[in-house]
Amino acid sequence: MHDLTLVLPTKKEAESLPIFLKELEKYNCKKLICLEKEDTETKKAIANFENIKILEQKNNGFGNALIEGINSVDTEYCCIINADGSMDPKYLPEMRNLCDTKDFVFASRYQKPNGGSDDDDFITMTGNYFFTFLGNFLFNLKITDILFLYTLGKTSSFKKLNLKSFDFRLCVEIPIKAKHHNMKYSCLSSYERERIGGKKKVNAVKDGLLILFELVKYIFKNKN
Repeated sequence: MHDLTLVLPTKKEAESLPIFLKELEKYNCKKLICLEKEDTETKKAIANFENIKILEQKNNGFGNALIEGINSVDTEYCCIINADGSMDPKYLPEMRNLCDTKDFVFASRYQKPNGGSDDDDFITMTGNYFFTFLGNFLFNLKITDILFLYTLGKTSSFKKLNLKSFDFRLCVEIPIKAKHHNMKYSCLSSYERERIGGKKKVNAVKDGLLILFELVKYIFKNKN
């Protein structure tokens, strides 16, 4: 998978990232760590790792880390994978193979036969089902997990989306814009592991409202 770059959005992952990078060493692909300049603790924790690239964000935010990271990728394919180790890299070879005929492959915790999660709780699971239903109903997305951003795709397709969201709204921006551009995509069942360490970066209420507003925004855009 030398034609693949893993884009790892990272925020205060000094505990998780060194362990996860060690696991990723067996995969023949590039690793791009995207983090805020002020996150010196994480940078110190991975200082001894070779064959990785660190990109300091010009602006802050989860979505911004991914936008700046994707825009700097020079391989044919790239994959969003979190630095906390919850996204299992064992799915990468199958996702990469599926992308031979697709623009994107979305990993899904809710697709049979192997979907599941050790990190979901009742609130986040309910929110995911709700927003996935809305995305499918309003935009005919036909995906099974709209908020799980474990996504592998052609780098050129990612860049064509002209992504704008600096926060977790990027989760819905990607599939909606992919649908709008008539891009080909599919879902692959995957199991979300328990994070290695640290705390969830998602605020269920705040980020849920932002995502809802994002969906409403695209409804009005489609009508105009």
